[in-house]
Amino acid sequence: MPVILAPMAGVSDLPFRRLVRKFGVGMAVTEMIACQAMVRECRKTLQMAGHDPDEGIKAVQIAGYEPEVMAEAAKLNEDRGADIIDLNFGCPVKKIVNGHAGSALMRDETHAAHILQAVVRAVKIPVTVKMRLGWNHENRNAPRLAKIAEDSGIKMVTVHGRTRAQMYEGQADWAYIKNVKDAVSIPVIANGDICTLEDVDRALVLSGADGIMIGRGSYGRPWFLRQAMDYIQRGTGDEAPSFHKQFSTLLEHFDSMVTHYGSYAGLRIARKHIGWYSKGLKKSSEFRSLINSSEDVEKTRSLIVNFYKPFLEGVL
Repeated sequence: MPVILAPMAGVSDLPFRRLVRKFGVGMAVTEMIACQAMVRECRKTLQMAGHDPDEGIKAVQIAGYEPEVMAEAAKLNEDRGADIIDLNFGCPVKKIVNGHAGSALMRDETHAAHILQAVVRAVKIPVTVKMRLGWNHENRNAPRLAKIAEDSGIKMVTVHGRTRAQMYEGQADWAYIKNVKDAVSIPVIANGDICTLEDVDRALVLSGADGIMIGRGSYGRPWFLRQAMDYIQRGTGDEAPSFHKQFSTLLEHFDSMVTHYGSYAGLRIARKHIGWYSKGLKKSSEFRSLINSSEDVEKTRSLIVNFYKPFLEGVL
């Protein structure tokens, strides 16, 4: 039963996917890539689609509105080594929705079908799709759209258990995903609010899904997907890594981001991750404030080491 790292803008980049892969994961999906930018071969977009040879299955998520452009972007990614193309029919962000992409596509099933068919025809590799329950509570059409996707040649459907109107508010409705599972014969993956091993269990039971996709539950915990995999396979999940291991993981992640993006961008992107790793620790608020105001890589690294030192020595 697969455990998949969700495509998350600004989070599931190559450094983070590499780290999650190191602990163990069924598959890790790239950040959402805008098709128009991909076709124009924008440097930033190509970097987002970057891949390590040892990363395993390369699943690239693309977003857009025009079937022809999405098909071309899918083919470009296939040519660049992608093993799977994932279509974004679920992003709720206003900028994406205003471009008639992401979850806005769920409002027009006919147009959605044209995109699904165009992309499937354009590539030889499997195509999957990630969607929400629907646009709003009154229009929860995920089961119907999933069937359209299956009929179009889509090989797997992932469903985030919220509508677009909910954004990220409220609780993901795992039980409603069962309607999608009942509507199709292809694998269905449950997504949304899976942050504990208890969530893993409940999401699978309520949805009847064939696997899970974890997004925000991995923030500051790249090892959580490994724990989820062990829990599904054995019924018990291993403890989180030792504090020393968590500390070394943070430093490895920080160094990897700086190397990947360069000092200026890497330092800024690293700030949120450092905040997630240190969340809940004593004096973490003050620590995050120092990190967010630091403009120097070596100073930031020293701040990390000095903050964690008392915990590592057992003083705190």
